[in-house]
Amino acid sequence: MSQIVHFHSVSHRYPGGGEVLADIGFRLAKGEMAFLTGRSGAGKSTLLKLIALLARPTRGQIVVNGQNLATLKRRHIPLYRQQIGIIFQNFNLLYDRTVFDNVALPLVIRGYAHEDIGRRVRAALDSVGLLHKEKAMPMTLSGGEQQRVGIARAIVTKPILLLADEPTGNLDPEMALETMEIFRRFNEVGVSVLVATHAIDLIQQLPYRVIHLDGGRISKDQPVAFAELDHE
Repeated sequence: MSQIVHFHSVSHRYPGGGEVLADIGFRLAKGEMAFLTGRSGAGKSTLLKLIALLARPTRGQIVVNGQNLATLKRRHIPLYRQQIGIIFQNFNLLYDRTVFDNVALPLVIRGYAHEDIGRRVRAALDSVGLLHKEKAMPMTLSGGEQQRVGIARAIVTKPILLLADEPTGNLDPEMALETMEIFRRFNEVGVSVLVATHAIDLIQQLPYRVIHLDGGRISKDQPVAFAELDHE
């Protein structure tokens, strides 16, 4: 099976700090969904940032969808990121703009035609059950609804890879499970999904691979959720 992400002996050290990731090696297959777990500071967010080219490794090689990121020039990074959807724990919504405008923003930046924007935004909102909220302001929505707006914004460009950094951290258990169900539905239609999460109890209910980081290294890589993982 072909790979969407391949880390080969990757390490990362922030300037003036210790090594956050050390000799990381793993592959995520195209169309696979997996969870990235570990204590705070284990390197989960850093690993996602390396994939999104929000940071570059100190050593090692990362290949995403056949592209060696070490050879990617700065001017080509925006085009590279168009194939990736990124979802944040804190939503990162623009609270002075409507739900529709928040989801439309990536398309506006990329110069899509007005009619294409409308069609894509409404399809994305429909996929997360928020089509009826397109004219609402984010502050009027619940935390779970705001997270779904963030997901709609991430998938409106039809990415082949979704990266989610603690997407359920601010949600109650019911909303968290609904969010994971949305990821599962996208995965079922072929989108590769990598979710960094502390929610061990939640992912134990789901039949997906778990990659566990401990002190910047992969300590476990199990094909399904694994009960012996360290609890936070």
